[in-house]
Amino acid sequence: MLHILHAADLHLDAPFASLPAHKAAERRAEQRDLIGRLADLARTRGADLVLLSGDLFDSADTYAETTQALARALGQTGCPVFIAPGNHDYFTLRSPYSALHWPENVHIFRSAALEAVERPDLGCAVHGAAFTAPAREDSPLSGFAAPGDGLIHLGVLHGEVDGKGRYGPIPRADIAASGLAYLALGHVHAGSGLQWEGGTAWAYPGCPEGRGFDELGEKGGLWVTLDDGAISVEFVPLARRRYRIVEADVSRAERPEDALLAALPEDAGADILRVLLTGESGVEGLDLAPLARLLEGRCYSADLRDMTRVRRDLWSRAEEDTLTGLFLRRMRERLTAAGDGDERAALERAVRFGLAALEHGEEPMA
Repeated sequence: MLHILHAADLHLDAPFASLPAHKAAERRAEQRDLIGRLADLARTRGADLVLLSGDLFDSADTYAETTQALARALGQTGCPVFIAPGNHDYFTLRSPYSALHWPENVHIFRSAALEAVERPDLGCAVHGAAFTAPAREDSPLSGFAAPGDGLIHLGVLHGEVDGKGRYGPIPRADIAASGLAYLALGHVHAGSGLQWEGGTAWAYPGCPEGRGFDELGEKGGLWVTLDDGAISVEFVPLARRRYRIVEADVSRAERPEDALLAALPEDAGADILRVLLTGESGVEGLDLAPLARLLEGRCYSADLRDMTRVRRDLWSRAEEDTLTGLFLRRMRERLTAAGDGDERAALERAVRFGLAALEHGEEPMA
């Protein structure tokens, strides 16, 4: 049985440009803490191997303490670690991977050609390759087939399954022909779950920490277990903070402040939020400053977006001799005869949707 911790796309020392400077610096420091959590997970759960599928660094311009922290943490995993540099952290003699002496348990693939490292003590061989430039247009698996030597053959690569571009495109046929038991991939920041091509299982773990609102929700790595030909994958959360988008409909409360607090998730204290203020308000443009102050201490950071519309008089055209006027008069009659508040609210929403359709306007939020 083999236990593998698979992670990728850490993007250490990312700029976090959307955050204020002091919080961007905090986030970079938290990324270094992520390295420690990754190593702790490998050690405490008893990983046999750690496979890191590239883009561990955001660029070649890394802080010395980040490179040192990564090397130190990986040396404490208690198992062999294999790194396949990607398009952001491609291997050259000037890359961060050449900047210091790495622990003996860490193997960095340094060539664009596949290299095999046998581990007879674990009954496996690990095949990997590196980006050696910011782009690669050929498949790193082209023409490869694992030998039938009784070992479990694993792959660790940075690349793009079904890709057509410059980031190591890997056809599914190459995966199926590889004969690998498991292919640990990096580059795609969303987790793929366990996939199969022929007899080869493969997966993207996604990034372990989101860096923007295009990387929403829980992030982490994969705990992969190979047991007598059977493979299982468990997602392991690693992110300290999540990026989340929240919608607050100001039409549903007397004050925008009330709508904002009602929409705020209870577990948002450590998260980075984008709050979309929607619905109809009584003014042209909300004052966002007091609303932003209201969120202080309730989340790590918040980006407020005013997407509200000015509240309109629904019945201003009711006396017109037009289709719109006829529609409004009929709906007003129904509203007058309506019973409880829920029925009246439903009719008012119907009027808003009807007006949007008749006037070719944007439909209100449901």
